[in-house]
Amino acid sequence: MTSLTLCLSDFYSSNLNYSTRLVLHTRDSKGRVTDAASTALSLLKDVQVDAIIGPQRSSQATFVIGLGDAANVPIISFSATSASLHPQTPYFLQTALNDAAQVDAVAAVVKYFRWYQIVLVYEDSEFGNGITPYLANAFQQVNARVSYRSIIPVSASDDFILQEMYKMKTMQTRVFVVHTSSVLASRIFLKAKEAEMTSDGYAWIVTSGIMDLFYSLNSSVVESMQGVVGVKPLVPRSSKLNSTTVRWRKKFADDNPGITPQEEINLYGVWAYDTLWALAMAAEKTGFKEPSSSPNSTDVFSTGISQTGPKLLAAMLDTKFEGLAGNFQLDNGQLKPSSFEILNVNGKGLRQVGIWTPFVQSSSQVYGNATGFTGEKLENIIWPGESRNVPKGWEVPLSGKKLRVGVPSAAGFPEFVKVERDPKTNSTKISGLYIDLFDAIMAELPYAVRYEYVPFAGSYDDLSYQVSTGNYDASVGDITITATRSRYVVFTLPIEDGGVTRIQKIQYDSDPNDKWFFLKPLNWKLWLTILALVIFTTLAISILERKFKIAFMSIVFSHSEDIATNLARVVVVVWMLVVLVLHSTYTASLAARLTVFKLQQGDADINILIRNGDYVGCREGTFLVEFLKRLGFHESRIRTYKLPEEFESALSKGSEKGGIRAMFSRTPYADLFLSKYCVKYMKVGSPYLTEGIAFGFPKGSPLVGDVSSAITELTDNQRISEIKKRWIRQSGCTENDPSQFGWTDIGLKSFKILFGVTGAVTGACVLLFLVSFLCKNRDEVKRIYNETHPDIWSKVEAICMLFNQQNIRPE
Repeated sequence: MTSLTLCLSDFYSSNLNYSTRLVLHTRDSKGRVTDAASTALSLLKDVQVDAIIGPQRSSQATFVIGLGDAANVPIISFSATSASLHPQTPYFLQTALNDAAQVDAVAAVVKYFRWYQIVLVYEDSEFGNGITPYLANAFQQVNARVSYRSIIPVSASDDFILQEMYKMKTMQTRVFVVHTSSVLASRIFLKAKEAEMTSDGYAWIVTSGIMDLFYSLNSSVVESMQGVVGVKPLVPRSSKLNSTTVRWRKKFADDNPGITPQEEINLYGVWAYDTLWALAMAAEKTGFKEPSSSPNSTDVFSTGISQTGPKLLAAMLDTKFEGLAGNFQLDNGQLKPSSFEILNVNGKGLRQVGIWTPFVQSSSQVYGNATGFTGEKLENIIWPGESRNVPKGWEVPLSGKKLRVGVPSAAGFPEFVKVERDPKTNSTKISGLYIDLFDAIMAELPYAVRYEYVPFAGSYDDLSYQVSTGNYDASVGDITITATRSRYVVFTLPIEDGGVTRIQKIQYDSDPNDKWFFLKPLNWKLWLTILALVIFTTLAISILERKFKIAFMSIVFSHSEDIATNLARVVVVVWMLVVLVLHSTYTASLAARLTVFKLQQGDADINILIRNGDYVGCREGTFLVEFLKRLGFHESRIRTYKLPEEFESALSKGSEKGGIRAMFSRTPYADLFLSKYCVKYMKVGSPYLTEGIAFGFPKGSPLVGDVSSAITELTDNQRISEIKKRWIRQSGCTENDPSQFGWTDIGLKSFKILFGVTGAVTGACVLLFLVSFLCKNRDEVKRIYNETHPDIWSKVEAICMLFNQQNIRPE
């Protein structure tokens, strides 16, 4: 009332020439909804007012708005801020910021400190319920989840509030967002302090409804609110605001003797001042008042229809000026959003720690890491318990329940996960690599987390779903990250690489009992070349030694035959080199074929398995069944097994005898399988890329970030590798794995140079011998050539006879 009367005085003092004057008709609703409705009806029917400023509360506004709409009279409220009030009627104007305007600022604080779960505390009223959908949506946009909603009745007893505080204390979340009236907030914080929930590790965020009236709270409430962070519309400092505040304090003291005025006008007082100023400007634009028409009904709730109201409404919507609270402008009947102060309760007052400015578009959209704070940071916040350390946002209370960690009971290798039940005590013992890894990671967290392992007999997808429904708090085991499971849970960083590997039985490329097996080491081109080289060398020596038998014996038994000519000796020496190389190569290749095996080449192509209709196997309950279907295998050709012994038996039988042709498994599982059966089986082809193995938590769980950080830490210091070595022994076949070896038929290309040198040397010797022979017997050769012979062949025959008649003499 001080602000309204001061505004009226200031406005007409500054505008003496205005022809209109506002007259205030004050009615007290006593804070009750019915009284607000009856007094508004009285003003409309008896006084025939042109506008109603008020009502004060959102619950009262719901009733009064309908009356104003029926009478075409603007209902203007500077304090009813509920988001649910608008838009209900065109005749309702909110000259206070709608509560929905602040939700993005609150969400920005949550995002800035990387909190992922919050508890929402609000009163059960029009004021409290109106904002909750907007808050929930804003938190969702910054990846935060409302883990619990504490609804406090306006008339709640202190015992009820205290019990609610103890209930929230047993929860994990330590971030509380409070949206209540200042009166109810006072009681909540007193009980929160009594429950020791205003100490180190807790974070409290309050909305503007509490911050706006902070200086009206008594000292005990302020003491209980130390470290609280709140948002409040930013009122820019100005000379007009300063001078108005001085006069306001004096007038308040005159109007309310015995009550010490506040240091500053609270936000509702500022909005009240600007509201009446805008209404006075709109009235001057309207210019005159026409009487309302009389009601046509005897209904007690009927009012006349104002002729001035529509004009006054239009003038209000068109009014713009710089008021005490900043720029006054209505957008669709609501005060346009402004920036917000981020305030921290410190001592007896509020300290500004940041300013949040709305984005160009709605901040409910995704803006990366942007938060909207000036300078993109909040500075020097003192948290509850006088701590300067940012609360991590959650903790597992000692009095809280243990986390239920689901573990697949039907795991394959016991080295990964092993679930045993003691028949005597009926107790369950769970061990394995992933159990030790989870224990080590949880021990690395900077706080204690109580948990227990619970066996789960279903599939891995079912386990993930159970985590999402709350039956389990986490899933641990050899669980691969898949798209299906990611719809239910959020995974930590992988603790092991992924990949799917194919394993098949080692098979001979050809049967060693085959009668032609001795020809396998060398391919057919090489055999034909060797045969040709034998014939060529035999002919060469025959020419050089002039006797075929001696020539043949020389190349076979070169170490025992007497060679007469030097050229023949050169040919034989070269031939001995060729024989030595061929002998060694053939012997090595044949021995390799008898001792080292190679998988048949056709198996390297997975399409051959599909075309042949071969059976393949994978782990029961894993994602691999769907994976194999996507590769092209028909469901009827996929067989599932649980234990490694079952896989070994199926692989040894083969697809034709009721087993499988190939086994598909995660790469770590395949490595462990081959460490036991590497003599009989081997990897085939390159692994298929998949996501790794990780732990699953409910979406929004604050544990995910901390567990992922612990995984990174243990990976860097080699702890994870050490734990793996304790459980997974290295394969004894690593260095001699048959899958790493192979051989092919030795071809002609390998001996090109050797055969080329041999042929060149042998040919050169023969050519040299023939030239020498022709030179020595040139007279005889000339005679034979000059003699008349029937044909050319007769001349060649005569030369050959001359060649045979020559005696071989040692050179």
